[in-house]
Amino acid sequence: MKSSTRGTIAAVLTAVAAAAGAAATPAAALGSVPVPVPLGGAESALGMELPKLGGEVPVPMPGSPEGPRYVEGRLIPERVLPQLPVHGGLPGAELRAPLPHVLGDGFDHLGLSVPASDLRTAAPGLALDAPLTPPNPDNFGLPDLKAPQLGVLAPVLQTVPGADLVTGAGL
Repeated sequence: MKSSTRGTIAAVLTAVAAAAGAAATPAAALGSVPVPVPLGGAESALGMELPKLGGEVPVPMPGSPEGPRYVEGRLIPERVLPQLPVHGGLPGAELRAPLPHVLGDGFDHLGLSVPASDLRTAAPGLALDAPLTPPNPDNFGLPDLKAPQLGVLAPVLQTVPGADLVTGAGL
């Protein structure tokens, strides 16, 4: 087999392995990093069942701001300081803990799942207009005076968090 053929096969296998690895880790596609809390050693050392705990930490990703919009009748663009969007997520958590039969037989474990949820934000922005109008042909091309305008674009926060709480036998 030629070395160029071997190189081509190696490149194809590397691409397939990278694609399979990307498909096997959906947390990386969502922009969050799983954080396990290893308690297995303490569980075997103490000889008792300990809670299982893990979480997800989101990775914030900045977006591109909307550029200024020019509006007829204004000297300065509509958004002088545009809002900067940032997309990320709220952290998630997973907890499975044993219960000492407080709720009766069959309810010996408690499970709490708080999945990572998308979070979209936008920083505050600024809108400003000059105290002059565009050139007025009735006033020999000179601008007229008007009241200056200043506005603050409020920050935006959008998310839909959720949680599941379950009890049962041997979760």
